Amino acid sequence: MTLTSFGPANRIKRSAETHPLTWRLRDDGEAVWLDEYQAKNGYAAARKAFADMAQDDIVQTVKDSGLKGRGGAGFPTGVKWGLMPKDESINIRYLLCNADEMEPNTWKDRMLMEQLPHLLIEGMLISARALKTYRGYIFLRGEYTTAAKHLNRAVEEAKAAGLLGKNILGSGFDFELFVHTGAGRYICGEETALINSLEGRRANPRSKPPFPAAVGVWGKPTCVNNVETLCNVPAIIADGVDWYKSLAREGSEDMGTKLMGFSGKVKNPGLWELPFGVTGRELFEDYAGGMRDGYQLKAWQPGGAGTGFLLPEHLDAQMYAGGIAKVGTRMGTGLAMAVDDSINMVSLLRNMEEFFARESCGFCTPCRDGLPWSVKLLRAIENGQGQAGDIETLLGLVGFLGPGKTFCAHAPGAVEPLGSAIKYFRHEFEAGIAPTSAAVPPLARPIVVGA
Repeated sequence: MTLTSFGPANRIKRSAETHPLTWRLRDDGEAVWLDEYQAKNGYAAARKAFADMAQDDIVQTVKDSGLKGRGGAGFPTGVKWGLMPKDESINIRYLLCNADEMEPNTWKDRMLMEQLPHLLIEGMLISARALKTYRGYIFLRGEYTTAAKHLNRAVEEAKAAGLLGKNILGSGFDFELFVHTGAGRYICGEETALINSLEGRRANPRSKPPFPAAVGVWGKPTCVNNVETLCNVPAIIADGVDWYKSLAREGSEDMGTKLMGFSGKVKNPGLWELPFGVTGRELFEDYAGGMRDGYQLKAWQPGGAGTGFLLPEHLDAQMYAGGIAKVGTRMGTGLAMAVDDSINMVSLLRNMEEFFARESCGFCTPCRDGLPWSVKLLRAIENGQGQAGDIETLLGLVGFLGPGKTFCAHAPGAVEPLGSAIKYFRHEFEAGIAPTSAAVPPLARPIVVGA
């Protein structure tokens, strides 16, 4: 898989006006270090933010831009920033970058950190200035060893240039930044589990409220943002709200550009920076090149393993949160996966649910017990030993583990692809039911304590 943001030769060349995240990338794929980054207008936005903008004005600019979180949830970034306390007496605050990119089939943040580490640092520097945070952490997936090396080098370069540390740019503002590698848990993508892990605790999600903006790292106000989210901040500050909004396609309710990709048996798997509102068909055909010879597109996921499956006829949906919601699932991370016609959906779902069951923190009963139960049923169906009623039980689990039924969003994301696979490919599940199996009572309704 090539980590690239280049599209086909007949596409518009990347530029600062159209590709704020990727225009600085080198053709050879090597990292852009400080001298080259500054030669390409790097840290100009930070200098503008420090010299010409009040801290609250930075927050308002990001809010007005319509920037939303790029980690999958899509919460408005400026609104999230606005939740941080205004009380000036609270002088210990933290900015936390969620770089624990463990969503299967997602590698967008890895590309940014490996090839443009200073873009993330500049985004965090501006954000820290706006949020009055004196210390930041990049919580990095432990397997991303190259990203860790490049980020640590970039942090040292920024320190030596007076862009991190004490009295940054002569402003009197101090900001320290640290790279912290995790131990490898998918659940750390949930911001409060990430905070617990950073503190040296077990990576379980916390009860909310209180939210991290009030009680976060070591009990202090904390703002958690995704890598790609923070990398959008410099361009918004440098070029303004109107320009940023103009990047999206007509009809999109999400602003700016998004790193999108396609993997699977496509001719040109990769990663591209595209405007919100492009269609799935453009992404699949014009950029990914369609399926390899000898394969047909059977289904696709729009944004990681935790999003529902769609059919080829859904490719005309626009790639933004609302556009994908119209066809029944979520935008997620925006990195799509093509499922070809040689794949059995039961086997694919069994593999996925094994991953999600293993990565459950085990805190709440529906997730802890429900996901392994789904794996047990899927294994039986995969081996042709399913019993009558197993499919109904799986659908019951999809309902029991859905949004609002569990402590965090892990289980709802885990069962969304299962529900959609049964919806569109039920015949493949039915093929795994043993012909002579006796009917068993399906999981038909919620169990209400005391009922």
